Amino acid sequence: MKAPCENVVWYVLPAIRSELAKELAKTMSQKEISEILGITQAAVSQYVSNKRGSKIKLHDDARAAIADLADDITGGSTDGPMRGICEICKKIREDEHCEICPG
Repeated sequence: MKAPCENVVWYVLPAIRSELAKELAKTMSQKEISEILGITQAAVSQYVSNKRGSKIKLHDDARAAIADLADDITGGSTDGPMRGICEICKKIREDEHCEICPG
């Protein structure tokens, strides 16, 4: 059995990055997204095309939080995505319906 933290690294964070990349791709290039997220352009491409980060389905509240974070990033009202990603991840881990994050 994997530790909950390992599940977060393998499933939750990629799902968040995937959804965030898709939201940001509506208004910016993959190169810009890669620079903002600190990942390669190839990784962004895989997130946007569902080749990465699609193993779990995020609940609507997490998707809404990710859309809000994308709006903040594109609007320039944040220093970067890390704090927002951490907050979303924490909410997902605390969610009683998170099947891969047993408490």
